[in-house]
Amino acid sequence: MRNSFFPNWTEKNSGVIAPDERLPMLQTAVMGVQHVVAMFGATVLGPLLMGFDPNVAILMSGIGTLLFFVLTRGRVPSYLGSSFSFLASVGVASAYKVASFTPNPNLAVALGGIIVCGGLYFLIGLLIKMIGTAWTDKLMPPVVTGAIVAVIGLNLADEAVIAVKDSVSDAWFTLMTVLMVALIAVFSKGMLRRLLILVGLLLSSIIYAVLVNGFGVGAAGEHASKLVDLTQVSNAAWLGLPQFTAPIFEWNAAFLIAPVAIILVAENLGHLRAVSAMTGRDMNPHMGNAFMADGLATMVSASAGGTGVTTYAENIGVMAVTKIYSTLAFVFAALFAILLGFSPKMGALIQLIPAPVLAGVSVVVFGLIAVSGIKIWVDNQVDFSKNHNLILGAAVLIVGTNDFTLHLGAFTLGGIGVATFGAMGLHALLKMGAKNDV
Repeated sequence: MRNSFFPNWTEKNSGVIAPDERLPMLQTAVMGVQHVVAMFGATVLGPLLMGFDPNVAILMSGIGTLLFFVLTRGRVPSYLGSSFSFLASVGVASAYKVASFTPNPNLAVALGGIIVCGGLYFLIGLLIKMIGTAWTDKLMPPVVTGAIVAVIGLNLADEAVIAVKDSVSDAWFTLMTVLMVALIAVFSKGMLRRLLILVGLLLSSIIYAVLVNGFGVGAAGEHASKLVDLTQVSNAAWLGLPQFTAPIFEWNAAFLIAPVAIILVAENLGHLRAVSAMTGRDMNPHMGNAFMADGLATMVSASAGGTGVTTYAENIGVMAVTKIYSTLAFVFAALFAILLGFSPKMGALIQLIPAPVLAGVSVVVFGLIAVSGIKIWVDNQVDFSKNHNLILGAAVLIVGTNDFTLHLGAFTLGGIGVATFGAMGLHALLKMGAKNDV
């Protein structure tokens, strides 16, 4: 394995399948399709929330995964999908209402900022490859990363339901979607539970169509629920080019979006450690390459109109359930995603999802982002009886949630950026007095 660029992937038919092993080729391909299904709901929801073309996002997630596979030399099992860490900063940089589920008129400006962020992420990976990973733990301990991740979800809280506030029926459909996802999360088992976002979205959309189209529920009045119209789906071609968009570079947008690189580092760091624990393989030697691959994939994605990408927790969940960690499966996953990206009919089907259903899924996703930040605190036993942790968490949550904005000459730093840099700066300052904090 060490003497070749890629692993040799020894065939194995049962038990735990290591990263350098594989099932028979057909089964490996099926595993790849399953990974795409697992990430599909979230990687499609991401671009919809930001006003991006989901077909482009799917296509670029496949291309990004292939880049990741090559740059990590097939040693790290991972799929790259749309990152939710960009939601708030993209919304501010492009003056777009996140979760309005309409095309983003300033998409090109956001793309330029995402490319700059990807470049910064690539440089961080290069630095890690050169000097190691110890500095990341000092700069971003759990109290910092937990606060930043929580802020991402809380910053978007109001956007989750703004599209349905004026319609009583849409509000009920939104709550129905939240309930549907919750029921699947609690009462289902196995892969169905792993696909809770996708399955909840599909079931809620079907119920919505039956009630609104079939029984006319909420279909009358000034703020009536919209009927589900299959015309665009039936008219769309099975194969065709997605709508690519070229980026435009503006320093203000770049300054707003670039700090997301810090969040992506924390996110990817956690994923690599999870993969190490599951596979029993030390992923630290590949960390620099993994970060560089993520950064490059983000730049390539945004250069064509796609979202920023990141390693996907959904796929880590699939590996945990199946005990199949073969990196070869992700090659098939990437190829399948690329095929889906070239299907206009798939794009039309995605656009058909009712707005209140998307709003309900947004409530869950944004909430999960916020709670995952709190989980970082809990898992790492962050001690909030210590004033330096307590003050840092309190200040960062309020500043980030309320989108506290600083104007620095011609640049504007939004709430997420202020929270990110503020958390790291405040930690460095307060840590000096931590020995007196008892």
